[in-house]
Amino acid sequence: MASILDDLAPETLALLEHQCHTIPKEQLHRPGPDFLDDYFVPSSRSPQVLRSLGQLYNHGRLAGTGYLSILPVDQGIEHTAGASFGPNPMYFDPENIIRLALEGDCNAVATTFGTFGTVARRYAHKIPFLVKINHNELLTYPNTYDQILFGSVEEAWNLGATAVGATVYFGSEESNRQIQEVAAAFERAHELGMATVLWCYTRNNAFKTKDKDFHVAADLTGQANHLGVTIGADIIKQKLPENNGGFSTLGFGKTHPAMYSQLASDHPIDLTRYQVANCYMGRIGLINSGGESLGNGDRDAAIKTAIINKRAGGQGLISGRKAFQRPFAEGVALLHAIQDVYLDDSITLA
Repeated sequence: MASILDDLAPETLALLEHQCHTIPKEQLHRPGPDFLDDYFVPSSRSPQVLRSLGQLYNHGRLAGTGYLSILPVDQGIEHTAGASFGPNPMYFDPENIIRLALEGDCNAVATTFGTFGTVARRYAHKIPFLVKINHNELLTYPNTYDQILFGSVEEAWNLGATAVGATVYFGSEESNRQIQEVAAAFERAHELGMATVLWCYTRNNAFKTKDKDFHVAADLTGQANHLGVTIGADIIKQKLPENNGGFSTLGFGKTHPAMYSQLASDHPIDLTRYQVANCYMGRIGLINSGGESLGNGDRDAAIKTAIINKRAGGQGLISGRKAFQRPFAEGVALLHAIQDVYLDDSITLA
């Protein structure tokens, strides 16, 4: 029987041999069938929120594993609809987004008020809805790169949402307002019994130098995660780290030598483990984003990202463009390939 590990690139297979000598795996709160009972039941979450979290963690192919596979499609606003759906115009029709998540056996589908508003009565009982309540729209000229609310938490609840999602651009001039808006929205979502997911993205032109893009630095993204769990996120979405030393190179914030010498190395699994550590050592799940579609290599890239996330102690992937910017059946197969990594017991914590 074919394995998900067959025919992978040598550099991806090498990830399976890595052992973490930074933050020990024994210190992590690990994903598993009892994750909600062990880490959310003792928390301040209400029974209604626990029920919503249960719907997320117990749906689709990964149900009952403690891992998550989520299809996100909000790029029609974030990247313009033409740029996002040009490779596959069928996704201009919102129903096909929900169909892809269903046939891809995802835990949930994350998309916009408008998408859910067109199909809510047909699908709200078939798959958990994760309503994205704020966006960065790209029609303003010059572009402003700000996350603004597109609707209310109450509207998400009326659509049958299991959870609400939001983005904060940590490091941006607007971040203080965004933090306050999202914290208030998440508080209201919890009052109504919904779970909360935060896209913890960094955004500042100064974070990108001529040598490196520190928007994906482990120290900056890790701190963004830590702020995200502080304002009430039940799940953190973060880009996979690609480097480190954002604070030290740019010369701001507070650092300690251990951040770079003991808590992380330059290995991708160790960098991602630092992100997990900033999510209360895994008490709040980290899901990494799948990234843009680059064509024929998307399947291998998605599997590689999933292996890094799982071996670091993360809880899954939220992958959109690699799935919906290709023929429908191929998108389903790619989502299943990601899920296969989390179902493979031979892929363990590093």
